[in-house]
Amino acid sequence: MRFLSIQSHVAYGHVGNSAAVFPLQRIGHEVWPVLTVNFSNHTGYGAWGGPAIAADDVRSVVAGIEDRGVLPTVDGVLSGYLGGEEIVDVVVDAVARVKAANPAASFTCDPVMGNASSGCFVAPAIPPLIRERVVPHADIITPNQFELGFMTHTEPDTLASTLESADRARDLGPRTVLVTSVLRPDRESMPDGSGTIEMLVVDDEGAWIVQTPHLPFKANGSGDVTSALFTAHCRETGSAATALERTASSVFDLLQVTIESGERELRIVQAQDAFANPRMQFSARQVR
Repeated sequence: MRFLSIQSHVAYGHVGNSAAVFPLQRIGHEVWPVLTVNFSNHTGYGAWGGPAIAADDVRSVVAGIEDRGVLPTVDGVLSGYLGGEEIVDVVVDAVARVKAANPAASFTCDPVMGNASSGCFVAPAIPPLIRERVVPHADIITPNQFELGFMTHTEPDTLASTLESADRARDLGPRTVLVTSVLRPDRESMPDGSGTIEMLVVDDEGAWIVQTPHLPFKANGSGDVTSALFTAHCRETGSAATALERTASSVFDLLQVTIESGERELRIVQAQDAFANPRMQFSARQVR
């Protein structure tokens, strides 16, 4: 398959396209990265070098790809962090151009807004723009639990309330909602008593949840990997449940390899076999 990925880029570390491109390539897919920023590193370090790329320049790159006559071959568009209103317009326009050329193409939006520990870390204007102007065009969205609540004006915490919030998100337009980090008080612990975390996917066919150990590691870029892999597996298999299992397996092993390395940045290259040959150590349970 072929993916057009409109995201940020960093030279050091792995977030945005620097996190999404290689895993997709490693499982056999072509990726055309369109960069929205070209930074030295992600902004979580508090300092970085390099420019944000002007919206007109990003649009020009998409137009140049279109001029090659290849948009009919694009299977999916990916978007992640959106830095401003102008980039929102570029993404929406790119999706429209791809879908006009290939109506079977999908659009996956990772609605990056914040997380439960940090709160909303984007400019106040961004979440409404994502909700009102980007999400309605998406086929798949991949929010974390905090972002799901922000988008739907709800407070998902139990399984029932998270399912309800996912349904409200689907009412906005996308048919598939992957909630990438579900923490609920009624979840089961591991046999050794350690904590767990879950991912939940809801689509027209039902809802499935997968539980993994909760690793003590804050990983910038893991959501970008998750969104990319889930999209590819979903398109390839036609099964959200199978895509969920494959993605959970790969991302867990990626995080485990990173923790064992002692490094702050994701060890995407070192963990590449987890993408190509996921161990499938976690099973999805249908909950609806």
